[in-house]
Amino acid sequence: MILVDSSVWIDYFRGMPTPQTEMLDSLLGSEPVVTGDLVLTEVLQGFGSEHDFNQARKLLTSLVVVNLVGQDIAIQAARNFRALRALGITVRKTIDAVIATRCIASGLTLLHSDKDFDPFVRHLGLRSAFPGT
Repeated sequence: MILVDSSVWIDYFRGMPTPQTEMLDSLLGSEPVVTGDLVLTEVLQGFGSEHDFNQARKLLTSLVVVNLVGQDIAIQAARNFRALRALGITVRKTIDAVIATRCIASGLTLLHSDKDFDPFVRHLGLRSAFPGT
């Protein structure tokens, strides 16, 4: 299964053609695509109009919504954060550490366009859905 990060959903809803949004478009309806509860929040909070908010909410909640954090993932995310920091890598957003850790722990592939996930791919075994990310 492929979990889609907010970095891709935001571009998708803005109609921005990127390799990641094109991949998402081809995956929808043909492959198991999931989203995360915190990703849902990140994406939906950006809509200005109620109409756009509701349209996006309907699409996103038609997918499986994965609970991203709980006690075990919270602890492992902190461990992953610390492991990267020990390598001299600063994780800028805690939520990215949580998303990456959930994907690693659950065997999910992540579709993203956020370079903050690259250290998780390089050093911690996160699987990226898009070559070169």
